[in-house]
Amino acid sequence: MAYKDERIFELKVGIFIAIGISILLIIIFSIGDVYLLQKGYHIKIVFNFVNGISESAPVRLAGVNVGKIDKIDIFRDKDNKKTKVQLTAWIENEDIKIERDSIAIINTLGLLGEKYLEIFPGDQGDDVLKNMDVIIGEDPIATEYLTRKASEVIESTTAVMNRLKDGKGTIGKLLVEEKIYDDLEAFVADIKQHPWKLLHKPSRDR
Repeated sequence: MAYKDERIFELKVGIFIAIGISILLIIIFSIGDVYLLQKGYHIKIVFNFVNGISESAPVRLAGVNVGKIDKIDIFRDKDNKKTKVQLTAWIENEDIKIERDSIAIINTLGLLGEKYLEIFPGDQGDDVLKNMDVIIGEDPIATEYLTRKASEVIESTTAVMNRLKDGKGTIGKLLVEEKIYDDLEAFVADIKQHPWKLLHKPSRDR
């Protein structure tokens, strides 16, 4: 009798341990890169430049969080002979459909916030992406490039203003030459009073 009770106890302990191990494995797989309980799929997006986006960055479709970036790979495009970047995105629900002509960009939360993948839905109704399908993303503009361009515009504007101030160029002369300005003002005033002069064609001497 005691032997039988001992076997039952050992069986219960074994079942308890097996259940515990199963729960532990489920937790590990759920928070890792293996999706056993989630019915989703992967898509791949190719960029020339990703502006610092990292793995685990959010993926949004039409402004709604639908997954995350699983993997980032740098590869050599043999056809174009160019280095490119491939993002592998996990879409967490297989019922979420992404049209093949959707537009994918790298966006930023706020001015200097977290980078994430933004997908704008396309128009090709039934032509949707399937697991591991690839689309081409639109490259973001680097912040350094925008800063440099803004600096160039400011420098150019300053140079133009200085030329106008110094009376250089036709517009500059109009602004600084008082006689030219007065003559132009008188001409405009005369036309306002006698608009018919615009239609008058002076006769030619024969």
